[in-house]
Amino acid sequence: MKSPRIVIVGAGFGGLQAAQSLANSGADVLLIDRHNYHTFVPLLYQVATSQLEPEYIAYPIRTILRRFSGKRHNGKPKVQFCMAEVERIDFTAQIVKTDDAAIAYDFLVMATGCQAQFLEVHGAAEYAFALKTLKQAVALRNQIISCFERASQETNRLRREQLLTFVIVGGGATGVEMAGALVEMLRGKLRQDYPTLDIEQVRLFLVQSGDRLLTELPQKLGVYTYKKLRQLGVKIYLQTKVSEVTPGSVHLQNHEVIPSATVIWTAGLEANSPETSEELATAKKGKLVVHPTLQVLEQPNVYAIGDLAYLEQNGKPLSGVAPEALQQGVAVARNIQKQLQGKAPKPFSYFNKGRLAIIGCHSGVGKIGNFTFTGCLAWLMWLGVHLVYLPGYRSRLLVLLTWLYTYLLGDRAVRLLLSM
Repeated sequence: MKSPRIVIVGAGFGGLQAAQSLANSGADVLLIDRHNYHTFVPLLYQVATSQLEPEYIAYPIRTILRRFSGKRHNGKPKVQFCMAEVERIDFTAQIVKTDDAAIAYDFLVMATGCQAQFLEVHGAAEYAFALKTLKQAVALRNQIISCFERASQETNRLRREQLLTFVIVGGGATGVEMAGALVEMLRGKLRQDYPTLDIEQVRLFLVQSGDRLLTELPQKLGVYTYKKLRQLGVKIYLQTKVSEVTPGSVHLQNHEVIPSATVIWTAGLEANSPETSEELATAKKGKLVVHPTLQVLEQPNVYAIGDLAYLEQNGKPLSGVAPEALQQGVAVARNIQKQLQGKAPKPFSYFNKGRLAIIGCHSGVGKIGNFTFTGCLAWLMWLGVHLVYLPGYRSRLLVLLTWLYTYLLGDRAVRLLLSM
């Protein structure tokens, strides 16, 4: 008897967890991704600021699935991987069309994640630097280092100031962490590498459309973050929107223009939805509306998880952070197994273990249950949590050693200009 086939599109946190959780389901499980590695997205900003090697946060998918390579009675591995670009999904024929194959499925899990949302700001997509993929992180690192290299030789004062001005758009966790990492970079050995530059001329701006930073955390933590970044020399604009981005400047809606060669866009995300044969119901940010069971509307054998799915819990939409995706991957695997047994799937309920954000310079903020944390304790907790969740013992060791080197010696050794 032919085993049912479960196809998972996307090897992010949710998709990879779903594949691992389905390994012993008795079905043929196929995981598809355009890359042959899983990216640990929370540490992308450390790649962009020359703290970590790109390879430290990218782990081979086949290595992760190696422990599920045991053969079943049909001679096939429990979980297989296919490196391919998904072009279209046909719900009627139950086929996933890739760039060189048509793959049939009995159950489908869509976990294609998100991409930068430029909010229809003129020039943002062309000239701002997003930070959602490893390639984008390396491109941003190249840009930052190139600016210092060019500024060290620039004789025109205005042009040099433009090269040494960095504007971060978006005051969420990524924007805050990026700002703090740039401050740490400037306070380290960078000034010794560029003795002809006055590092004090470097200007850091953080532009936030809302009235506070880190809106996903309690207000007092946002206030703490604001004060801390101000102390570190970051100029923060609240309740301010960007109207235009050009190759050399940022235009704000209050008509102020900031000359800058580097605009880092962390302001918005939208679902990275695959092309489908039927139009699906969507919510804000292009997310697919799903049932509480995470099944796509009118498609009982299709699930959407992570940043792709829109689901409300306690009257509020889930935010799409990695812990949600991991728990959804487990929940989807259980529901599919229930359906294989002829049982009804169960609604997903997210257990919030807490939120942490790192500010930089040995400080952070966090909330676990009813308790909030600030300062060095939150910073250490953030480092510990991310080290634990990082896949691969070798990667954990290398990241830990790099962190020790960076924080003890104040040096960021990965200041390389590389094409990727």
